[in-house]
Amino acid sequence: MREASVCCLGPHGLHRMAYVEWGDPANPRVLICVHGLTRNGRDFDVLANALANDYRVVCPDVVGRGRSDRLFVADDYGLPIYANDMMTLIARLAVDSVHWLGTSMGGLIGMFLSSLPGSPISRLVLNDVGPTIGIDALQRIGEYLGKAPDFADLATAEAYVRTVCAPFGALTDAQWRFMTVVGTRAKPDGGFEMNYDRAIAQPYQKAFLEAKEINLWPMYDAIRCPTLVLRGAQSDILLHDTAAEMTTRGPQAQLVEVPAVGHAPMFLEESQVRIVQNFLLADPG
Repeated sequence: MREASVCCLGPHGLHRMAYVEWGDPANPRVLICVHGLTRNGRDFDVLANALANDYRVVCPDVVGRGRSDRLFVADDYGLPIYANDMMTLIARLAVDSVHWLGTSMGGLIGMFLSSLPGSPISRLVLNDVGPTIGIDALQRIGEYLGKAPDFADLATAEAYVRTVCAPFGALTDAQWRFMTVVGTRAKPDGGFEMNYDRAIAQPYQKAFLEAKEINLWPMYDAIRCPTLVLRGAQSDILLHDTAAEMTTRGPQAQLVEVPAVGHAPMFLEESQVRIVQNFLLADPG
C-alpha cells in the first residue's frame, strides 16, 4: 500500500484529496474504490490486497474524510465537488478508462459519472445503493451523522462503531477492531474521534432529510457500461424491489444479494470479494 494525494479545486479554493494505492503503479488496468458517507478508503484494504495482482487499485478518501482536507464551507460537501475531485484523480492516474466500485455514497458518485457521455468508467459495481433510497434509512443515518462523541480509548470507540455499523453484519472481533481503527483518528489532546468532518451532516440534512423522495432513475437509465449491483439482503437503503428493477432498466445490471448483511457489504469476507473479482475480471479490457 502506498499513500499519496492530489490537489483539487472547489468553489472556495483548493483542497487536498488523499488516497492509497495498491498493485503495480504501471498497470493500465485501474480500479477505483470509493467508500460510504462516513467512512474512508482504508475500508477496502482486504479487497484491494486481493485484487492487487490484477489491478492498480486506488482508494481515495473523499474530501472531509480520512486523511483528506476538511472544507471551509460545509455546503460544498456534495456530489458536484466529489465528482470533480474524482475526475482530477483519474487525470492524475493518466488513464483513459477505469473500473469503479462504490459503496453507498461512492456508488452515487460512480452512478453520476457513469451516466455522462464519454464517461471514463467502463465497468461499474454499485454496492448497496440505487436510484431510489429508503427514506426511513436516511432518517436512521441522520440520527447519528455528525453527532458522534469523542472517545477516551479505542475500546469505547469500537463499542460505538459496533452499534452504528451493526448492519455491516456479523463481523469477527478482529474485523470490528479493523473497522474502528481505520474509521477513527487520534485527537491531539488525547482520545479518539470518528475520522470525518462533522460538518458533512449539514448538506446531508438539506439534500436528503428534507426531501420527500430520492429519484435518480434518469441518471441510472443513462448508464451504458456493464454494471453489477450488490445488495445486503437486509438493507434498508437499497430495497429489494428497487434492486430488481435495476436489472431491467438502464444497464440492466447483474444483481447479487448478500445474505445476513444490511447496509452495506464491506468486503472483509472472501465470498464478498470473490463476487466483485468475478464480475470485474470478466471484462477482457
